[in-house]
Amino acid sequence: MPLINKTVPHSVVPDRSLTRLRIVLTTFFALDGFVFAGWVVRIPAIKHQTGASSGALGLALLGVSAGAVITMMLTGRLCRRFGSHPVTVACAALLSLSVILPPYAGSVTALGLILLLFGAAYGGANVAMNSAAVDLVAALRRPVMPSFHAAYSLGGMLGAGLGGLVAGYLSPAHHLLAIAVVGLLVTAVAGRSLLRQEVPSSPDRERREGSAGRPLVSARTRGLVVVFGLIALCTAYGEGALADWGALHLEQDLDAHPAIAAAGYACFALAMTIGRLSGTALLERLGRTRTLVIGGTTASLGMLLGSLAPSVWAVLLGFAVTGLGLANIFPVAVDRAGALAGASGVAVASTLGYGGLLLGPPAIGFMADWYSLPTALTSVAVLAAVAALIGFATRRAAVG
Repeated sequence: MPLINKTVPHSVVPDRSLTRLRIVLTTFFALDGFVFAGWVVRIPAIKHQTGASSGALGLALLGVSAGAVITMMLTGRLCRRFGSHPVTVACAALLSLSVILPPYAGSVTALGLILLLFGAAYGGANVAMNSAAVDLVAALRRPVMPSFHAAYSLGGMLGAGLGGLVAGYLSPAHHLLAIAVVGLLVTAVAGRSLLRQEVPSSPDRERREGSAGRPLVSARTRGLVVVFGLIALCTAYGEGALADWGALHLEQDLDAHPAIAAAGYACFALAMTIGRLSGTALLERLGRTRTLVIGGTTASLGMLLGSLAPSVWAVLLGFAVTGLGLANIFPVAVDRAGALAGASGVAVASTLGYGGLLLGPPAIGFMADWYSLPTALTSVAVLAAVAALIGFATRRAAVG
């Protein structure tokens, strides 16, 4: 079975080739965040359009989760067969096309089915992009994984910011159509370059994997990979919750203007972008364990403020602090899983992590119906604290 990315015949790839590949992959991460954020800032309008309750909306959002998880289970095989670069391009195109559909849902059931397709494209794109990024990180021999996730956050910030600006002027249908056009154009241009790029195998990767690309790892190592996947899940849960419910919390519980409500996720995404842009330097200075523990603790405190504060501006500050805390935990967890078990470790951690990203919103919806939305959002703080504790408990396995 072929490796996820075929190798070039030369033992050394010119630095400029790796630089070009890094730029192109960064573009796809940014596009992913941009398209997803464009959808989430229109959730309040889609909720009103379908007449859904919080619980019913949570069930519809479960379509994103189901589609993503199903696709994630298959994406690894597709990447091994066709390469992660072609799979990335195909999923990005499908993601751009599927974002057009939610405004045309006439019922909660129809919305759920549409989001099943959207989630499938989103999940596939994320696993394929992360697989390609891990190969590139190994080739560069620097902890640059946070920079790719910074691009995702930057794309999310831009998508949310633009969404807030046009919310009062464009209908959801016209807004999401414009996003789809941008997505397809970027995919066509960047995809052509990505399909021409290849990544060399690193010695570390070759030691971890057999000739068929299967991981040579022990049961203990597989268990550690799952643990790092759980860290990713705990923190990605918070990202998904804020993406889908942050604007609604500001608008519904604090009577914020729709534009200000949309700015909530923009503040969160901006803070994550800043944190991830400094992530490589932070990791080189503090190491993985302290980055995980400090980040989880910061996010927990920030989310307590963001969910329980009575002031709009205090909530926005809380969202920003949460973004700073969560910024590097997910990429560190995925990178650590890859260091332990190669591409299969990345797949496991990514699947668990994005499972948290996509299962968080419906869980928040159910808790909001049972208790209240502010109370439900405190679960983000709880899980961030759990991630910090797990990171500390596994410090001997996460040397550095």
